[in-house]
Amino acid sequence: MATLALNSLAIGDLKNIHLQVAAGEIVCLSGASGSGKSRLLRAIADLDLHTGNVHLGDTNQNDMPGHRWRSAVMMVPAESAWWHETVGEHFPERSKDALQQLGLDADAFDWEVTRLSSGEKQRLALARALARKPAALLLDEPTANLDKDSTERVENWLRDIIEEQQLPTLWVAHHEDQIARVADRHFHIVDNGIEQQEMTG
Repeated sequence: MATLALNSLAIGDLKNIHLQVAAGEIVCLSGASGSGKSRLLRAIADLDLHTGNVHLGDTNQNDMPGHRWRSAVMMVPAESAWWHETVGEHFPERSKDALQQLGLDADAFDWEVTRLSSGEKQRLALARALARKPAALLLDEPTANLDKDSTERVENWLRDIIEEQQLPTLWVAHHEDQIARVADRHFHIVDNGIEQQEMTG
């Protein structure tokens, strides 16, 4: 169990970002299109050049090889990448429980990637990320392609896992109602920085 800490992080137009996300806490991040939400996640995941420091517990991002850091601080982008022919080839282990909880068929591991809808890809990308046992999560609009029922399933599944595994989680979200349901705290990008918002609901 570790805290994810951003200290003086800067990327693009975002400057001097300070934030601590505790173990098991969900912090939602919102902002206008193009304000830098995804770029901030990519900086935290060490995918894009940035300045400042990111720590996971006592470990500095700069002291760990990039691939190992990204295994620990797992980013799930809005558009997932798939490089094998079948779904199951992307998973280190096949948990049918996760498929059921996400409203997917038990044989989904046998499906060809080319047959997946955008919503199926999104749910399977989340399952794939969690199957790799990360220590922190960066979620970029994880329910953007889902209908109401699937959104509710995914929210409940993610909240249970985040609490159970005590994962510090930064969750990019647009909708105030979702933020009210899942967030412990909410920050909005304003004037090249982040401002904490009052929680409603």
